[in-house]
Amino acid sequence: MTLSRAIGLMSGTSMDGVDVALLDTDGEARLVFGPTGFFAYSEADRDLLRAALAEATRLADREARPGAVGAAERLITERHAQAVESFLRDEKLDPAAVDIIGFHGQTVLHRPERRLTVQIGDAKALAERLGVDVAFDFRADDVAAGGEGAPLVPAYHRALVAASGIAGPAAVINIGGVANVTFVDGGAAEPVAFDTGPGNALIDDLMLARTGQPVDRDGATAAKGRVDEAVLQSFLLHPYFQKTYPKSLDRNDFSFHLTDKLSVEDAAATLTAFTAASLALAFGQRPSAPARAIICGGGAHNPTLMGELARRLPCPVATAAEVGWMGDAIEAQAFAFLAVRVLNGQPLTFPGTTGVSAPTKGGRIVRSDRTMR
Repeated sequence: MTLSRAIGLMSGTSMDGVDVALLDTDGEARLVFGPTGFFAYSEADRDLLRAALAEATRLADREARPGAVGAAERLITERHAQAVESFLRDEKLDPAAVDIIGFHGQTVLHRPERRLTVQIGDAKALAERLGVDVAFDFRADDVAAGGEGAPLVPAYHRALVAASGIAGPAAVINIGGVANVTFVDGGAAEPVAFDTGPGNALIDDLMLARTGQPVDRDGATAAKGRVDEAVLQSFLLHPYFQKTYPKSLDRNDFSFHLTDKLSVEDAAATLTAFTAASLALAFGQRPSAPARAIICGGGAHNPTLMGELARRLPCPVATAAEVGWMGDAIEAQAFAFLAVRVLNGQPLTFPGTTGVSAPTKGGRIVRSDRTMR
């Protein structure tokens, strides 16, 4: 297949901002990396997104946009449009040279057991404003077919490992608000992937509630504390960890309130250990350990968490940057990659990644005025 030029956009469960990445790809093994960017949300933006998450827990219709959910959808659309416009201007890129934009939107509810997953963002408005076709709604077809609808990035993780020439089985771990892992063993083999537990979300929520700060910067608060093993074991009794994979999580499936009686330092240390320990449990569900684990996403910037991972995982651990990847842009690159797969009619999800019965296509494309002429 010929290469298509795509811009991928990602606003994850950490709700810190919009990641942007340019990628030329055939949706299979050929990857030509372009520039990347990040456009931060304001605190007011995050407040609205948190309100939308709270209101979305009552949704039964994935098309409904009541109250804060509707306001957040308008915000998400505007911030993504601004992010792309700034990116094109900064990189001196002509929109006419871009074949497709991969627009994930913002997940506000993910309940695959109810065949329900909700991502907000107006793809039609984005396409009209930017003059570029937009691929969106990547999860719905998988969920409708009985899959988990998540994680979506394993097809890209497989391509990235193959393109990097990494030999032997590898685990690619993304630690955003939720953590997930992709086990890759050979470029042609279908990956195995699933959400493992909380990523940064519980730590972020704790810090906001206790200190007013949105994150534990560099794991500094956790580094001053001690892990409360009894509380950690209580977290690990959650029934999610007894479920077999494929499986997926909503950001709000866990709460930090088991740490309410701990100091903020000990609570942060315990929640950091929880993220690492839940990943260790995930590795224990596999018949053998991979040769290496590669950490991407925000968690890779947390030295305290990286230390916990190094202690608890059964293989050597490296950050994405240490293997030459653009770790903070991988999810945005993935949605550029997936947008091209939508364009080409290639499947997005697989039995080993979401539990769907067969490789499943997904996503929809809204055409811009430019391509409809």
